[in-house]
Amino acid sequence: MPALGFSHYNLRAPRELLDELRDFYCDVVGLIAGHRPPFRSFGYWLYAGESAVLHLSEAGPDENRPAQPAGTFDHAAFRCTDQAAYAHKLTSLGIKYRVAIVPATQQLQIFLTDPAGNGVELNFANQEA
Repeated sequence: MPALGFSHYNLRAPRELLDELRDFYCDVVGLIAGHRPPFRSFGYWLYAGESAVLHLSEAGPDENRPAQPAGTFDHAAFRCTDQAAYAHKLTSLGIKYRVAIVPATQQLQIFLTDPAGNGVELNFANQEA
């Protein structure tokens, strides 16, 4: 019974930060806010193509679990195109980032953090490096 693939990841935050995260992932990363089922809690689903890859959920004040649980999460990675446009956008917005090249594949990676401090990786095919 193997896993079939990746579905999504979820970030939980208070409403104000949730809106900031939505704006960041749409305006900077390039995801698109789309349909979300009518759950009792507030939130957003952000899409890459037809897949809702990022769920943003409001953390309520009386929840039994923390909004920012401790753990080993480092970053989420997105396949992207047009590395030069991303670099220009990040620079123009004053967002700090670092660039790395994957050995052997020459894939270019841009690493940055979102407004909540979560790691974000943007991946570009080796011909863009």
